[in-house]
Amino acid sequence: MATFTTPGTPEPVPLELAESARARRRGLLRRAGIEGALLLSPANSVHTLGMRFAVDVAYLDRELRVLAVRTMRPGRIGLPRPRARHVLEAEAGAMERWGVRRGVRLVVQGG
Repeated sequence: MATFTTPGTPEPVPLELAESARARRRGLLRRAGIEGALLLSPANSVHTLGMRFAVDVAYLDRELRVLAVRTMRPGRIGLPRPRARHVLEAEAGAMERWGVRRGVRLVVQGG
């Protein structure tokens, strides 16, 4: 399994990769939660229609630098981010704990 770190991450975070169209469409739908995070690639927007829990969403550019972080409640549609090439999803509150914020670059290992 892949992991990611940031300068503020105390230890590597488990990372699921959703690189196929089917995996990106499914995302976190029908799940009760996630251990770690899910990276949707390529992607520049997400929705939480049918989700069971609130999620933190980080929009990333080509170099995996964070453009913006938002918390989305279930039943919402996010606007596309023009410069975003990837989207990182995790349970609400996780991004702050991991130090994922605007301007930070993620380093992905494995996968």
